[in-house]
Amino acid sequence: MKGEPGKTQAEIDAKVAMLGAQAAKLKAEAAAAEAQAEKARQEAITAKAEADAATISADRTREKYARELAGNEYHHVYEFNSVVGESSVKECMTKLTEWHRRAPGCAIEIVFNSPGGSVIPGMALFDHILELRAQGHEVTTVALGYAASMAGILLQAGSKRVAGREAWVLIHEVSSWAQGKVGDMEDEVKFLKRLQKRVLHIFAERSNGKISEKTLARKWHKTDWWLDSDECLQLGIVDEIR
Repeated sequence: MKGEPGKTQAEIDAKVAMLGAQAAKLKAEAAAAEAQAEKARQEAITAKAEADAATISADRTREKYARELAGNEYHHVYEFNSVVGESSVKECMTKLTEWHRRAPGCAIEIVFNSPGGSVIPGMALFDHILELRAQGHEVTTVALGYAASMAGILLQAGSKRVAGREAWVLIHEVSSWAQGKVGDMEDEVKFLKRLQKRVLHIFAERSNGKISEKTLARKWHKTDWWLDSDECLQLGIVDEIR
């Protein structure tokens, strides 16, 4: 390297060293800036991913909440779509009790699409519905599809009884699979007759005079008496068709 005029070699070497140090510093700063920029890019990518995930989560939460607000649970609607028996009655009573305790006085709707079943468990649910009404709940009972046998009796427990336009209600005598000794069967028949009298009273009382126990007994004697929604309304079996 040719020397600069008036400069000693030492001065030139010092200047070169200084310029080299400045260049190295600039390179280091550039590398640091590039690393910082890369870090910022990665943070931006991460932030966007987190924002997208949060948006998806929020959308799912809103959708879940919307479904809950539109669902039967929120509106206290119970669908009774099975045979009336100990397990189905217990399940129904448990849910109705939960609604009663969590939302005292709330309106409740029980929708029956049931072939009926056992009278004794059914009567337990019947009394439970009456108790809910006494506790301030308006309980609407609805027949959709069909409310047969015990389900038709349970339909009578509501504050308001409703039938779908194409719904059917089946009313018939209380039945039993009695077997055993004659004396045992005679005892059961006596009990069934008492039970049947209570059922007749329930229907006649809720009909508000539109049909008597005597007429009911004649109509269902040894037969299945199917009633469409219009007949149910006419005879006071339901209060409304919808």
